[in-house]
Amino acid sequence: MPLMIYWYVVKSGDMQGKLRVSSLQSFAGNRSWKNVFRHVPFIFRMLALVCIATALARPQTRNDEELKSGEGIDIVLCMDVSGSMLAQDFSPNRLEASKQVAAEFIENRPTDRIALVIFAGESFTACPLTTDKNMLKNQIFAAQSSILADGTAIGDGITTSVERLKGSANKSKIIILLTDGDNQGGLIDPTAAREIAKSYGIKVYTVGVGSEGYAETPVQGSGGAVVIQRQKVNLNEQLLRDIAEQTGGLYFRARDNSSLRSIYLEIDKLEKSKVEITALRRYTERFYPFAIAAMILILLEVVLRLTVLRKFP
Repeated sequence: MPLMIYWYVVKSGDMQGKLRVSSLQSFAGNRSWKNVFRHVPFIFRMLALVCIATALARPQTRNDEELKSGEGIDIVLCMDVSGSMLAQDFSPNRLEASKQVAAEFIENRPTDRIALVIFAGESFTACPLTTDKNMLKNQIFAAQSSILADGTAIGDGITTSVERLKGSANKSKIIILLTDGDNQGGLIDPTAAREIAKSYGIKVYTVGVGSEGYAETPVQGSGGAVVIQRQKVNLNEQLLRDIAEQTGGLYFRARDNSSLRSIYLEIDKLEKSKVEITALRRYTERFYPFAIAAMILILLEVVLRLTVLRKFP
């Protein structure tokens, strides 16, 4: 195109006639409209070439889609929300750290049905088995220690989780039990709850949360004000280990945020669901407007050259 423009400029200069005159005053204001628009056909031709080159490059838009299918696992996240979960040996505390890691865990389980059971002195189903990850995460972040009576009813938490799973036709059913204490209160003994889960073929992974020694914990003082006190970490590891081993699961101990995240990643690797991903890639051709525009520009050039801008020898 630069060569064509150069050739046109040179040719236009050669075609202009030369006449010696003493003054140009008599020619002032005598330029006709044909002389002004005589370069328009060439401009149309250049624009047509641009459109043709673009059309030959064959522009396309691509639309990628992924279809996920497969055999998932039914999972219940059984989470302790007792007052001791507000201890600040995790950042910002045990409960909020557990919520964040649980939310990350469910994002990696596209075909699984997941439920949420929370417990303190009693247990409650916050969300039944669902594949709606957004709703489940909303329920996780909404869980608070003040919702239920205080305590650590591990047996009740397991039993409520079993209730959510026992009617499932899925072959793989697991409970991820997260707690930071010893069994306190509740209607069902943890050993009995363990046997109930075992009878239904439900595997229980147990996660003990808490650092060693003492942890700063917010508690309500006598005047109603919340004060920070150092309280001993009372985690019954033997109970949690026994529940996991008897049901075919594993026991993990989380002492900080990073170890808690690693535990959920390990469980994610151990309990893999069968996922089939079908990738669909569709292309839409976008060269048609450029080809049509080139045809119109060429037609306009021809019409102008043969009609209003026609040259006579």
